[in-house]
Amino acid sequence: MSVSENKRRPRIATVWLAGCSGCHMSFLDLDEWLFELAKLADVVYSPVADVKEYPENVDAVLVEGAVANEDNLELIRKVRARTKAVVSFGDCAVTGNVTALRNPLGDPENVLKRAYIEEANTGGRIPSDHPLVPKLLPKVLPVHQVVKVDAFLWGCPPDAARIRAVLEKLLGVEKPAEVDAINPAAGQETAKTKDGE
Repeated sequence: MSVSENKRRPRIATVWLAGCSGCHMSFLDLDEWLFELAKLADVVYSPVADVKEYPENVDAVLVEGAVANEDNLELIRKVRARTKAVVSFGDCAVTGNVTALRNPLGDPENVLKRAYIEEANTGGRIPSDHPLVPKLLPKVLPVHQVVKVDAFLWGCPPDAARIRAVLEKLLGVEKPAEVDAINPAAGQETAKTKDGE
């Protein structure tokens, strides 16, 4: 699943849906290797950059977070349509994880009423009453239940070494570090690459 077969520089992105941003903190833990990444590819979209619209012709994206609201749903569909390789980045994207803890509680309106009306100390108000707050979906979904995902990068959050290994593999680095990501096309088997094998 290498995106480096293009004649142009690879275009990569990271996306943050419903999650805590811990995966992006681990991405930033790549530290000095981020300079190497900048030599290998153009980062065309990320919550750590000031880009408002997800661009066309993205080669690979790391998607953090689950799909919990209408904005998430719209963005992940746009991401899938405009991206060659989508990687579920972290446990919220892979399984729903903490974000999906509201699912057993049923209708999201009941959850909002309990949190913002019944347990409010003063003048409770449901935040979804505001036009800038997106409507919650009936159920929080992992990314692969909404769009096709090309690989999974487990962890809460995945550590920087594993993120680097996945990016190196995607970018066709000759000898990437060991990768421990799941490729659904391979029947949920663990895909490991070590020393370019």
